[in-house]
Amino acid sequence: MSRSRQPPLVTGISPNEGISWTKVTIRGENLGTGPADLIGLTICGHNCLLTAEWMSASKIVCRVGQAKNDKGDIIVTTKSGGRGTSTVSFKLLKPEKIGILDQSAVWVDEMNYYDMRTDRNKGIPPLSLRPANPLGIEIDKGKFHQKDLEALFPGMSPDFTSENFSAAWYLIENHSMTSFDQLKMAVMNLKKQANKKNEGSLAYVKGGLSTFFEAQDALSAIHQKLEADGTEKVEGSMTQKLENVLNRASNTADTLFQEVLGRKDKADSTRNALNVLQRFKFLFNLPLNIERNIQKGDYDVVINDYEKAKSLFGKTEVQVFKKYYAEVETRIEALRELLLDKLLETPSTLHDQKRYIRYISDLHASGDPAWQCIGAQHQWILQLMHSCKESYVKEQKGNPLLHSPLLDLDGDVRPSPVGHLSQTASLKRGSSFQSGRDDAWRYKVPQQVAFVEKLTKLVVSQLPNFWKLWISYVNGSLFSETAEKSGQMERSKKNARQKQNDFKKMIQEVMQSLVKLIRGALLPFSLREGELRQYGGWEMKSELSGQWLTHVIQTVRLSYESLTALEIPNDMLQIIQDLILDLRVRCIMVTLQHTAEDVKRLAEKEDWVVDNEGLTSLPSQFEQCIIHSLQSLKSVIDCKPGEASVFQQHKTQEDVCQLSINIMQVFIDYLEQLSTKPDGDIDTTHLSVDVSSPDLFGSIHEDTSLSSEQRLLIVLSNCCYLERHTFINIAEHFEKHGFQGVEKITQVSMESLKELDQRLFEIYIEAKADPIVGSLEPGIYAGYFDWKDCLVPTGVRNYLKEALVNIIAVHAEVFTISKELVPRVLSRIVEAVSEELSRLMQCVSSFSKNGALQARLEIFALRDTVAVYLTPESNSSFKQALEALPQLSSGADKKLLEELLNKFKSSMHLQLTCFQAASSAMMKT
Repeated sequence: MSRSRQPPLVTGISPNEGISWTKVTIRGENLGTGPADLIGLTICGHNCLLTAEWMSASKIVCRVGQAKNDKGDIIVTTKSGGRGTSTVSFKLLKPEKIGILDQSAVWVDEMNYYDMRTDRNKGIPPLSLRPANPLGIEIDKGKFHQKDLEALFPGMSPDFTSENFSAAWYLIENHSMTSFDQLKMAVMNLKKQANKKNEGSLAYVKGGLSTFFEAQDALSAIHQKLEADGTEKVEGSMTQKLENVLNRASNTADTLFQEVLGRKDKADSTRNALNVLQRFKFLFNLPLNIERNIQKGDYDVVINDYEKAKSLFGKTEVQVFKKYYAEVETRIEALRELLLDKLLETPSTLHDQKRYIRYISDLHASGDPAWQCIGAQHQWILQLMHSCKESYVKEQKGNPLLHSPLLDLDGDVRPSPVGHLSQTASLKRGSSFQSGRDDAWRYKVPQQVAFVEKLTKLVVSQLPNFWKLWISYVNGSLFSETAEKSGQMERSKKNARQKQNDFKKMIQEVMQSLVKLIRGALLPFSLREGELRQYGGWEMKSELSGQWLTHVIQTVRLSYESLTALEIPNDMLQIIQDLILDLRVRCIMVTLQHTAEDVKRLAEKEDWVVDNEGLTSLPSQFEQCIIHSLQSLKSVIDCKPGEASVFQQHKTQEDVCQLSINIMQVFIDYLEQLSTKPDGDIDTTHLSVDVSSPDLFGSIHEDTSLSSEQRLLIVLSNCCYLERHTFINIAEHFEKHGFQGVEKITQVSMESLKELDQRLFEIYIEAKADPIVGSLEPGIYAGYFDWKDCLVPTGVRNYLKEALVNIIAVHAEVFTISKELVPRVLSRIVEAVSEELSRLMQCVSSFSKNGALQARLEIFALRDTVAVYLTPESNSSFKQALEALPQLSSGADKKLLEELLNKFKSSMHLQLTCFQAASSAMMKT
């Protein structure tokens, strides 16, 4: 049978919890087309249909019944949609129980009535006292004053439950605007309610048939009992019962009194026997005395009394003595269990452990209590270690940083070394290269570091007692003289020798747990996947810095020294040495990686302020950055007694060498980025414009906007200093701290630096030489000049003067940055100019006499001016240019050439002074 509508769906209930008979509002979809369509409603498995009130297809109001389940779904069943589902649940609360003497009051909500459901074939529940809308139509109240209505209907009431109910008043007040058709519908609703009233009562009785049957059965049982007792009248049943109870109480009292008299006779008969046993009162009082002494903790007294009783009555045949001695044995067995529980209880001091072991051995307990105590202590230490890890992991997830913790297990109020670390100035990372994060770093302790401190302190505080307990177990000092006489001490020594391997495994397990827990916190990559799940669990948002790793290494080293002082064999502690070695290697790697990051920040802070030697502070800061990093690693690299060299493995050497090279390469790469940085707002006006300015050489220190050529020169100057000084000093520090492969580091770094220097130098030469070289040919042939047909020379032409002025401008720019770069730059500029001039002369097919004289004049003028910067290449170019010219035949031509050359030098004496100063300076050097 197909359904015409979708199944009901309950999406909300308010409230969602309460005690039985709580009124709830159910909301959802497809909850029925009307009251008659609703055929089922269960909440937590209880049928709530009787109290249900259908309001609309999306709302039902009912009361929760006494369900068996504490929590369950709300299931609505309709004729049109069938059994529905629920996306919410209702929680049934248990009402507070009230004792017979507790005061209580029940408040009945008399005004909270239920509407009558006129369209259902079910009964009217007892709670449905009156309907809110008896007509079943929409209420449309008119605007009538209450006083007018009271005057119109004196002594009457619009309340249909009142004895003076007035139907006319009710209709005027609630349905004055209702249409006639609606009123006819209301009449039909009233008829339906009247017809189904009897059906509702009958259905309600049917729903409670089981209750009626139970009541009938109970009444029948009472009736049968009354007939069996011969009682004829029900009215006198309670009086008869009371009389029966009094009779039984009287009989019981008589019986008890008779028993007391009987016991008195027996006591008189046994008094003589007790007098005889008076001298054995020690045995009879011993069970009580044992309990009292156990409560007071006088175990020595109990043991002595037990030994005495055992010697006197241990083999007796008297039944009374056997009975009391059995009681003594029962209490002694309970004492053995009590002492064993106290022995295995943790935490416990070594003194208490030895005392309980001696007591148990004196009581001749079975088993080996000393070994049981050792096993329990071993498990306790392991449990403490894992609990420590779990607590710090949870704390890390809730609060990533722990501020200045006190990690003392024994109540010592001394501050942790971590707090001291955060205030130690020696761990500050240098001067100007100090990053912004270091200020916060000094006041925050990572969870992993605090955990390692707590864990190592825990092991160092617990393991000595554990080790001393084993030593006492081995040499037999746990037992008293009585045990020694009985031979128990020798048996204990024999057991200890047999269990040496087991104890060694215990120590190894503790050491392995210690090491793996530290590895899980600091070196998770060194654990296997299964071990990582057991010993890891940390959130590795960022790796610890080298400073914290250094502190952790110091902590582990101190713990190793403390364990060594216990004379624990070295093979059991070797695993800690391996951990220390791995931490040292990791510390070096992390420190070098962080150094590379610091170097990047150095390059970002370049201020371009040049000193007298043409250098910025960048090379010095770079050198100081590396020196501080190496100094922070000094304690890590230095070997403590028993430790291996951190560079003993070839892979470690290669990794450290590569990281060191990376530091140098990072700095070199950032130098290149600085030199090729886009100009942006940098003033690109050429310095040759201000040749005559006296402030030219000082302006570079004050002007914050530098041209790209100026930045190239500054970086070139820094490169020269790095090559001659900085890299050599850094190599010496690497060797001083025991680094391997220093030659490779220096070689690779030098080669990379030289390559950068050459690239930047070629970029600068290309930027400066190309404009000068490019201006020669147009200048030579300006004004349709022809070497074959030209006038007698009168002096050096302007194109050569302009070229010299441009060379002077380059000289000024370089000299402003670094004097040492002037010969290198000018020599290359002169080479380029001389090469171009030689090419132009060789391209001329023929020279006239005047043309040859003019060309020779200009070549000599250029060569003599820049003579101090001539190189073999430029000399060769000038020679080739002169060889392309015809020789001067007459002395007059030579004289004219000399006069014109002197005239040129005299006229440009001021401009050519820079070349003369450079010449004198080079002669002095």
